[in-house]
Amino acid sequence: MHVLLKTTDLVHLSFVQALLRDAGIESTVLDVHMSLMEGSINAIPRRLTVNDEDVSRARWVLAQAGEIAAGDEPS
Repeated sequence: MHVLLKTTDLVHLSFVQALLRDAGIESTVLDVHMSLMEGSINAIPRRLTVNDEDVSRARWVLAQAGEIAAGDEPS
């Protein structure tokens, strides 16, 4: 698994997941329960991961959507 995105912005996270899903790329969100443990104040970023074999394609999808510059690492 490769961490593609770390964010506390749940709307942005949902948008990126939808982009990947539409491209047929499976993703997993980590740290969901940690953010619930801290009272859902979004102090702990959630991590969006993709399988290692999907990293290049996932980056390309995000670049095409204007989420990242081509070749950049998402934040």
